[in-house]
Amino acid sequence: MSHNPIREDKTCLNCHHVAEKRFCPNCGQENIDTRKTFYQLFVHFFEDLTHYENSFWKTIKNLIFKPASLTKEYLSGKRMSYLAPIRLYIFISFVTFFLLSVIPDNEDTPDVNINKKNELKSSNKNKDTIYTEQQKIIDLEKSGSISKTTSDSLQNLIIKAKKEDLEKDKSQFTLLGRHYKSVKELDSIQKNGKPSEKLNSFAYWYTRKMQLVKDKHDSEDLKEKFAESFLHNLPKSLFIYMPLFAFILWIFQNKKRWFYFDHGIFTLHYFSFLLLGILIIRICSYFFEFVNDYTFFNVLEYIFMIVSILYMLYYFFPAHHRFYEEKRSITIIKGVTMFFINLICITLILFFMAIYTFINIH
Repeated sequence: MSHNPIREDKTCLNCHHVAEKRFCPNCGQENIDTRKTFYQLFVHFFEDLTHYENSFWKTIKNLIFKPASLTKEYLSGKRMSYLAPIRLYIFISFVTFFLLSVIPDNEDTPDVNINKKNELKSSNKNKDTIYTEQQKIIDLEKSGSISKTTSDSLQNLIIKAKKEDLEKDKSQFTLLGRHYKSVKELDSIQKNGKPSEKLNSFAYWYTRKMQLVKDKHDSEDLKEKFAESFLHNLPKSLFIYMPLFAFILWIFQNKKRWFYFDHGIFTLHYFSFLLLGILIIRICSYFFEFVNDYTFFNVLEYIFMIVSILYMLYYFFPAHHRFYEEKRSITIIKGVTMFFINLICITLILFFMAIYTFINIH
């Protein structure tokens, strides 16, 4: 409920019934002024999204520390005290992926600095090697051992060879076991090459898509765009995967006692917990980076990460046990079996999503 004053006019703006109090007895709309400041609009949006009056924090608390309690409460009919499962998932999903995309990596950490120094040394080494070889050829030319034409040809060959080596180093992705310099080379081989060199229709389509991306971007740019695009598409993959996760639960449970809807609510709460856990770990990791020069905080971060990850892995078992009310031994057997089934499924989904992400990088 907002804290805006009630309108003096008691006629409901929605259904035109008389609203003596804050809410219309006919349609339930709040009888307040519809014109608001930007601040009021923002607060109203947040309150509407989270149903802020204690229910939000109560929901989050139960979600983290009381596995399956939200699902049981919701299915028992107690729905006004907590956020609705779909609203909870959408809100947590939005906040998680938004903050993951805006929280920067700390570029001042020792590991990053060491990598940058190594890359700089490697680059300087290549330049020094080219310079040394060219200098030797120039010295031979001055001494009369080789002609100027030969000297120029040798220098051009050295530069060309070094460029080819650099291009090979840039190639971070193997295209069906073959390396192509450009799309033109691939098209030429596909059109005029030997039958053994040609690819089938699908392999050619896939390889051409990959090569187009490689031709447009260098290695570092490609990594950055791939990570950005993968993170952008991850929420879609999780949303697609949830019905499959609920279906796997349905397979392992009593069909007469539990409906697919029940498994869907359990899945929404479980995935909301996982996303919230990922967000908390990332935020804490970011702040720990500012004090990573102190051994105490490094140890504390390590312990926090281990405990958090173990708790996220453990969470499913008490949630499953309390919700489905089965013996602990049965819960463990089913849980481990479903874990490996889901691991295979999510690996395949992420693999195909990675391919989709890569071939659609612009």
